[in-house]
Parts: sequence; structure tokens; C-alpha cells
Amino acid sequence: MEKVVLVAYASKHGSTKAIAEKIADQLRSAGLNTDISNVKDADNPGNYDALVLGSAVYIGGWRKEAVKFVEQHANSLTKLPVWIFSSGPTGEGDPIELLDGWMMPEKLKPVFEQFKPREVVVFHGNVDIQKLNFLEKTLIKNVKAPAGDYRDWTAISNWATSIAEQLIAMSPQ
Repeated sequence: MEKVVLVAYASKHGSTKAIAEKIADQLRSAGLNTDISNVKDADNPGNYDALVLGSAVYIGGWRKEAVKFVEQHANSLTKLPVWIFSSGPTGEGDPIELLDGWMMPEKLKPVFEQFKPREVVVFHGNVDIQKLNFLEKTLIKNVKAPAGDYRDWTAISNWATSIAEQLIAMSPQ
């Protein structure tokens, strides 16, 4: 029976969605049956053989709908391989250093400990000033986050390829 992977994401302005789409495309290119969905519309991850889950990072936290998804499906997540990604920091340099070592929402650490993700990564994000409301523009200005697209598509593709290789290696021959 063929493995089916769910790539679920939480994105406000579409940048994290684009990362999720790239990951799904890479998994499909490797021959894996892959569904992609916003976490708000996602099926129970327990109906899948693996999950890749990502959220945009705002003010040091994940989107509320992503947190809710993890909390709601914590038991299902203990039964399958899970990979986690966050997208958010802009600017040059290591994204984790730009977030002062932040890797995951503090609130979710106990839940992540329960299901032990295979890997947790942070990707650079994209700030498109044209898509931001007044409050978001003020926040970006106050934290001195540079606007622009800093997503590293090669790093994203390589990570997705690594996931595909791991999933294929787990499949019975």
C-alpha cells in the first residue's frame, strides 16, 4: 500500500503556504502521494502515514490555528513520523540566530516532546510590505526586521528531499 503524506501549514500572507507547496512538490517528485492543506481545512493527520507541518512565526509564536491543530491532534501525531518547519525571520544569516535560538513555540514544547518530531527546522521568511496592515507595518519597523523575500528555496528543497528519502527508506520493499 502506498504511503500518503500530509503537508499542513498555517500562513497569513501566503509565504509559508508557498514553502509548503514547494515541500509537497518535492515529495511528489520523489513519488510520494502527497496532500497539502491549510491546517484550518486539514483532515485528521491520523488518516495519513506521515505529516510535514509548518507555520509562519509572528512575534515569537506560531499562528493560532497551527497551535490548535497540534494540540487537537497530539495523540494522532504520536503514531506517525512528523517533520516541523517554521518560517519567519528575514535578513541575512542563520534564521535560528536571527530568532535568538528560537526553534519552536514554548507552549508546544511539551506536546512536541510527546510525539518527538523527526526534525524541527526554521526557514527564512518573506515580508511583503504591500500585504501588511498598519499594525504589522509598525511592528516590522519597531523590531527593525528587513522587508523582502529571504526564503532559501534550495534549503527548502533539500530538506523536502531528505524527508522523501527517509519516508522511502521506511517503506516495506
